[in-house]
Amino acid sequence: MPPRKSDLTQHNPWDDLRAHTSARIALGRVGSSLPTAEVLKFGLAHAQARDAVHRPLDFDELQQQLSEDGFRTLRVHSQASDRQAYLLRPDHGRLLHPDCQARLESEPPAPELALVIADGLSSIAVQRHALPLLQAFRERFDTDWAATPVVLAEQGRVAIGDGIGVALRARLVIVLIGERPGLTSPDSLGLYITYAPQPETMDSQRNCISNVRPQGLPYALAAHKLEYLARQALRLQLSGVALKDDSNLQEVAPLDGRPH
Repeated sequence: MPPRKSDLTQHNPWDDLRAHTSARIALGRVGSSLPTAEVLKFGLAHAQARDAVHRPLDFDELQQQLSEDGFRTLRVHSQASDRQAYLLRPDHGRLLHPDCQARLESEPPAPELALVIADGLSSIAVQRHALPLLQAFRERFDTDWAATPVVLAEQGRVAIGDGIGVALRARLVIVLIGERPGLTSPDSLGLYITYAPQPETMDSQRNCISNVRPQGLPYALAAHKLEYLARQALRLQLSGVALKDDSNLQEVAPLDGRPH
């Protein structure tokens, strides 16, 4: 009697670990090469990462969604004239265009904080996760939301929030931005908190919450950490390396009935 196929298949102990991570481990091999399926998966992941960087963010749709949900929105753009300039001249993406700065300065000052949504290096991350994250944050953070501006910054990098915060006279600025895509996560959203933003603000004066997405840091947990850091920044009048994240994640209601 010939052996059954199941008798010839050898169990790879690495398969159990692959069930717990999206990292590329235990891919197997065919001779000296990778299996065809893994080569194709890698090519797809690389294409998705490139698309995340080059695909333009639909600011009109995002602004409409935010407005329909009750957020007060404003539109600005950086000094990068287009996507190519944004990628080749990072310094231009950090600076608010002078026309936009003058327009923001004529707006009513932010009552406490200003929120900035910038396309960054992953428009997909912003399109998918910015609104759900803001909704979760609004439920936790008590402020004058009707007057709190949500500024949509085209071709913007993290530091563009400094110029926006100064123009709107905000005590605190929070930047939501698409993070540089990886081969397993092309849609990660980053959150950056800066107290008393100024043009010369250094990155060490910011707090960062990274990998916000359902497969990474879920919205509820990210909003919980963001609310804690924002409150502490306003209370202590600082942010960055001097502000530690001591938020207690056990206080967050379990997601899908699962413990954290």
